[in-house]
Amino acid sequence: MRSNFYVLSFMAGITIILGFMLSFAAASLKDKQDFNIEIDIKKNILSSLNIPTDKSVKLSQNDIQNLYDEEITTLSIDASGIKSDNGALTVYVAMNQMQPTGYAIPISGKGLWSTIYGYIALEPDGETVKGINFYQHGETPGLGGELEKDWFTSNFIGKKIYNSEGELVGITIIKGQVNRNNKNAIHQVDGISGATLTGKGMNQFIAHDLNIYKPFLDRVKAGEDIIE
Repeated sequence: MRSNFYVLSFMAGITIILGFMLSFAAASLKDKQDFNIEIDIKKNILSSLNIPTDKSVKLSQNDIQNLYDEEITTLSIDASGIKSDNGALTVYVAMNQMQPTGYAIPISGKGLWSTIYGYIALEPDGETVKGINFYQHGETPGLGGELEKDWFTSNFIGKKIYNSEGELVGITIIKGQVNRNNKNAIHQVDGISGATLTGKGMNQFIAHDLNIYKPFLDRVKAGEDIIE
């Protein structure tokens, strides 16, 4: 009959071996998971900038990586909106023949149930919305969760974040539908039915994040060369 020492030694050996195998598998999977997250972020940056323009095109991970490398320049800026190698803020610039065709900036903040992450993109004029995309959230499916759907995000396209006096007013998600005859309609989008609190949260963090980038956006709007 085998001793307790033998049994315990055998179990300890098995535990060590299994622990090593699990650690190795976890490390291998983490690299793959990190890559998938990186590709998903790049896909959403491209999508906010309306790249590719045909949304029905299905892109592989390699396609996304190649398209991102070809189309996007990452720009670091400081709090004053000036290009800086040590800048704390990041702008993703879509380029065509050395000319900017759009600027995407990260946005995030509290909705009703979760932190919402996304990107808002602006046209080369620095004030017209080119697109918006939300890629991570935990809002209620069928209610606040509709924020990721094309029918909602497409409402932002063409809206203005500056008013006629040159003030940065952002975009407001209202309750119900926008009155097209209202002078502020150009700064408003239709709300999501049953998701008023999600909309209020989004209004707050979109306005907050746009104001963080205001010095940069003011420079773009003024026609300054921000790439050089």
